[in-house]
Amino acid sequence: MNHQIGRKKLNVKGAHRKALLRNQVIHFIKFGILQSTRAQVKEVQKKAEKIVTIARKGYDFNTIRRVKQELPYDADAVVKLIKEIAPKYVDRAGGYTRVIPLGTRVSDTATIARLEWV
Repeated sequence: MNHQIGRKKLNVKGAHRKALLRNQVIHFIKFGILQSTRAQVKEVQKKAEKIVTIARKGYDFNTIRRVKQELPYDADAVVKLIKEIAPKYVDRAGGYTRVIPLGTRVSDTATIARLEWV
């Protein structure tokens, strides 16, 4: 039984998973779309939604600090998130992204999905 398991392991070690998810969230913020396996997309969706909820407060010191703590690799993505993306969702209670299933990959039959902003 997998009761109270809050995340997928994605078949990688903890540090690698953390870096992978951070990099995919940065890519999603920069380009507005992410296409990957369904499990990875769902994990990126969780992380992105939490970060947008933090960034909705506006462009101030504590917001920048908290978002940079989650995404330390790319300052441009942090600025774009706080100034362009998060203001669109100030009045929205949640659900900033959507997952669109795209079928299976031919090579290994992995389920592919696309993540995009609502």
